[in-house]
Amino acid sequence: MSVIRTASGHSVAFRPRALITGTVCAALAFAVAVVAIGSGEYPMGPVEVLRTLAGRGDPADAFIVNELRLPRAVSALAVGAALALGGAVFQAVVRNPLGSPDVLGFTHGAATGALTAIVIVGGGSAALAGGALLGGVLTGILVYGLAWRRGMHGYRLVLVGVGVAAILTGVNGYLLTRAQITEAGRAVLWMTGSLSGRGWEDVAPLLGGIAVLVPVVMLGCARGLRMMEMGDDAAYALGVRVERVRLALLAAAVLLVGLAAAAAGPVAFVALTAPQLARRLTKSPGPNLLPSMCMGAALLAAADLAAQRAFSGHELPVGVVTGVLGGGYLVWLLATERRAGRI
Repeated sequence: MSVIRTASGHSVAFRPRALITGTVCAALAFAVAVVAIGSGEYPMGPVEVLRTLAGRGDPADAFIVNELRLPRAVSALAVGAALALGGAVFQAVVRNPLGSPDVLGFTHGAATGALTAIVIVGGGSAALAGGALLGGVLTGILVYGLAWRRGMHGYRLVLVGVGVAAILTGVNGYLLTRAQITEAGRAVLWMTGSLSGRGWEDVAPLLGGIAVLVPVVMLGCARGLRMMEMGDDAAYALGVRVERVRLALLAAAVLLVGLAAAAAGPVAFVALTAPQLARRLTKSPGPNLLPSMCMGAALLAAADLAAQRAFSGHELPVGVVTGVLGGGYLVWLLATERRAGRI
């Protein structure tokens, strides 16, 4: 393991295998995004796409790439990276491979906020995105408050999150019954998770959140997160202010998940699978934050490409693809944990 110290005095630790894994996943994500941009009714080769992105394409190609296809590709990369980083933080904080926003109820809370905006407020896309973000944040506050008892225990957080998720599932079902048929159809499509028709105005808040929150997690809290994985007592002994670091990490993760849900809906299982796959590839302990981000971006970009091209003439919501693949991975993970005697 190597350590780099920044000019501000922060230290960034990385392992060569983790760095290689992150680099390969980032390259794969970029390659998949280029292929996705070049796909469609007006096909373009990778060389043409790269030339257009570099500003050397003709006006028609520039319009198709920069205005129609690039926002969706960037949305897939940003949403995947945000969900994966949020999932990696949650799993490290609760020290449980099942500790993801899908299980802990945060995506359900984002869905409740979005449904409230659609059914009760009746707002447009901006209101839907704001409702999703607010719902995710309020759910995070609720789960943290209910799980707090002279400190935070990982399993208690998971159990409270599962209970809150069950309650919010019922609330979401009730809100759907209150909706008009057109509103219900719009809400169901959003709840499935979709990147169709995404523009720069949809992804801009998420990109801004990533620019602010990723340095907070990577530079400000990464060391404390690594120490906390050894247990709160060990982290206290090493000088980590555990509750302060935990609260900052959970707040950043909730905001990342909420912003991702606002941009694309509650895309399922990326936050669960990406950190686990990154950990298995790096074969190293710790949260593996950077490899998880790159893995999440690659997974969602590939899933969105499959959602667009798997069925000729019919585009699926990306959440359908991630739900099928992630659900299978969850079943495999549960079976593995059971054989190991951990559940």
